[in-house]
Amino acid sequence: MDRTTETRPGAWETKSETGSRLRVAILSYRSDPRVGGQGVYVDYLSRALTDTGAQIDVISGPPYPELDPRVKLVKLPSLDLYAQPHNGHYTLRPRHLLSPVDTYEYFGHLSGKFVEPYTFGQRAYAYLKQHPSDYDVVLDNQTLAKGTLALQDKLELPLVTTIHHPITQDRRLALESAPDWKHRLLVRRWYGFHRMQMRVARRLRLVTCPSEHAKQDICTEFGVPEEVIQPISLGVDQDAFFPDQRVHKRPGRLISTASADTPLKGLPILLQAYHQLLQQGQKVELIIIGKLRNGPTRELIQDLGLMDRVQFKSGLTRAELAEEFNRAQIAVTPSLYEGFGLPAAEAMSCGTPVVVTDGGALPEVAGDAGLVVPKGDASALAGAIKSLLEDSVEYERVSAACLQRAQETFNWKAIAPKYISLFRRAIEAKC
Repeated sequence: MDRTTETRPGAWETKSETGSRLRVAILSYRSDPRVGGQGVYVDYLSRALTDTGAQIDVISGPPYPELDPRVKLVKLPSLDLYAQPHNGHYTLRPRHLLSPVDTYEYFGHLSGKFVEPYTFGQRAYAYLKQHPSDYDVVLDNQTLAKGTLALQDKLELPLVTTIHHPITQDRRLALESAPDWKHRLLVRRWYGFHRMQMRVARRLRLVTCPSEHAKQDICTEFGVPEEVIQPISLGVDQDAFFPDQRVHKRPGRLISTASADTPLKGLPILLQAYHQLLQQGQKVELIIIGKLRNGPTRELIQDLGLMDRVQFKSGLTRAELAEEFNRAQIAVTPSLYEGFGLPAAEAMSCGTPVVVTDGGALPEVAGDAGLVVPKGDASALAGAIKSLLEDSVEYERVSAACLQRAQETFNWKAIAPKYISLFRRAIEAKC
């Protein structure tokens, strides 16, 4: 068991029962913050837990995270097939056949399956089996694999698992947006790992998630008992995301972090709303944080005549992203579903008003500060944006409310001790 004591206002010292620092391993199968929100979460969480006095190691597969210098990175190499030329189809070498995990990764990928959670779980289990006494507690960042469950059941390590939201939501929306039966077969094949995640989730003893809405969906979709799940809100790096008076707002600029390749993110709805605003004579521009690839989204942009009006930006540093949020007049999250919605929280921390949908936990993020519209409704989205553009008094009110809510609610200094308490609970359960 461990104890957490406050040593000075705003600072925490976290120790184990023997007086040593609490040793935490964070597992994450892919953690580069530029390829997904889970990488941002790993960076934020590891930094915040280190600030409490805990010793944090991040055990990650590629692409690897960008971490605070105080946080140790343990790399578990994989074939990293998505980063290889020709999508990794010619990556296999004879030496890989000596490893059952490498072999499974290659042929599973070749057949259209997403196997990274399973293969990372096997590698993480093998690593921790060799280092069973290096950590007091393990936090699994939604791997939900056989190997990570074995940490709890075979190695008897205290385990806490983060489930941001059930992957069944992504699968359902991807199936609904598939244009034909061939694409639906591909979607079912790729998302086949959801069965493993469901089986693993039901056997976990302690789970955290970022919102009450995510908790209810995890219970409903994965069949996890309510008493196992402890929601803890996500936080924002408020040293990076803050109202920067050096950056001037650009009138009419809208910004959104919305993947062009993920139906769940609702980018087509935002594009339709943007087109409506232009048709109504609004002087607006749209910045999308993400990459535009060939596919339905590009085709929609072309059909709407917006190729010269929509800008896509990717590969931004945290400081550059914060500058973009500060320069925008309104931040929009058009998602059909979110387990939390970190970009909205980051924009709010910059004092930028947000317009979000009622998809998933987004209303929890916006609270009484931002504007909430029905998901999938382009006209409602356009109307909410227009109302802020045309009413300066309301705009200032929403801006101030968003900033206040972000500073009070998405503060890692208040959130990190909740994780420490959850770790204590996991450790005490093993005593």
